[in-house]
Amino acid sequence: MRKELDFSQLIRPAPRYAKLSQSGCHIWCGSMVRDDSGLCHLFYSRWPSANGFQAWVSHSEVARAVSENPLGPYRYSDVSLSERGEGFWDGFSTHNPSVKKFGDKYYIYYTGNFGDRRIVRDPQDLNWSHRNNQQIGVAVADHPAGPWQRFDRPIIEIKDDPENSDLLCVSNPSVTACPHGYLMIYKAVERKRPLPFGGPVVHRVALAEDPKGPFKKYPKSIFTHQEINFAAEDPYVWYSVSDQRYYAIVKDMGGYFTKKGVSLALFCSEDGFLWETAENVMVSGLSINWEDGGELVRRIERPQLWFENDRPAILFAAVMPVRGESFNVHIPLKDCYE
Repeated sequence: MRKELDFSQLIRPAPRYAKLSQSGCHIWCGSMVRDDSGLCHLFYSRWPSANGFQAWVSHSEVARAVSENPLGPYRYSDVSLSERGEGFWDGFSTHNPSVKKFGDKYYIYYTGNFGDRRIVRDPQDLNWSHRNNQQIGVAVADHPAGPWQRFDRPIIEIKDDPENSDLLCVSNPSVTACPHGYLMIYKAVERKRPLPFGGPVVHRVALAEDPKGPFKKYPKSIFTHQEINFAAEDPYVWYSVSDQRYYAIVKDMGGYFTKKGVSLALFCSEDGFLWETAENVMVSGLSINWEDGGELVRRIERPQLWFENDRPAILFAAVMPVRGESFNVHIPLKDCYE
C-alpha cells in the first residue's frame, strides 16, 4: 500500500543564512541546480525596489548566485537572462526561472514579455501591456554559468497559435522528466472575462519528446475551483520514480483547496493530465520556521524543489515579509521515506 506524502511534515527549521536578499532589489522566484563539480547555482528574478513591487512584470531580469552549500549562503554572480530590447518576445522582462538538468544540458524555463516599460506604483494595479504579452521560453547551456542560448520564438506562445487561441497570456512554467518524455504545467489566462485582467486564471499541461520542445499543448484546464476566477498559481511539478506518481505544489490563492487561507497546496496525478488534491493537501501557510524563531510573512510563493536521490531535499520559495524587500528562502526538508 502506497504511503501518502505529507509534505508539511517534511519541513524543517531553516538557518538564517538560508536566505537570498539584495539591498535595493526585490528578489523573487528561485530555482537551483548543482553542477558536476558540486557548486550550486541559484537562478532568481530581481528588479529595482525603487520601481515598486509591481515592476516585476516590466523590469525583471534573471540573475545567478552561487554557493558550495545547497542551503547557502549564496553569492551574486551575474545576470543570466538580461533585457534584449525591442523586437524580441522576451525583450524587456525575464521572470519565473525554473532550472533543470536533462542529460548533459541545462535548461532554464522562464516567462518573457515586452511592453511600454511604464512603471506602475499602485500596488492594486499592474502594467497590463507587459502582463498580457507574457509567453514561455527556454534557454539552453552546457553549464549553469552559461553562455545561455535563447530563441526567437517562445515554446508556449499565444500569437498565431491555434492550440492556445483561447488564451490571453501564459507564464509560470514548470517541467519534469517523466515516462512520456517531458511534461510541462503552466499558468494561463483565458479570454472569457473583461480586459485588462481577463480570466479565469487556469493551468494547462503540455508534453514534449525533447526538453526544448516542441510541446504539444492540451486544452483541459487543471487546478480550477468552481466559479473562482483565480484559484491557484505558481505550479511546481515533479514525477516521483519511487511513487510512480506526479506531484505538484501550487499557491492556493485563498484557501480554496487547503481550507486554511492563502497557502501552498499539494496536488497529485497518476498520469500528469488528471489532477486532484492530495490526501494531505496542506504544504505551508504564511510563516517561516527559522532555527531561532518563527516569522509571519505576507506572501510565500513560487515553490521550487531541489532533489537528492529522487527525494525532495530543499524547498525554495519567494517571500514578501511584513516590512522590507522580498527575498528567497531555502527550507531544508526531512527525507520523505524516513
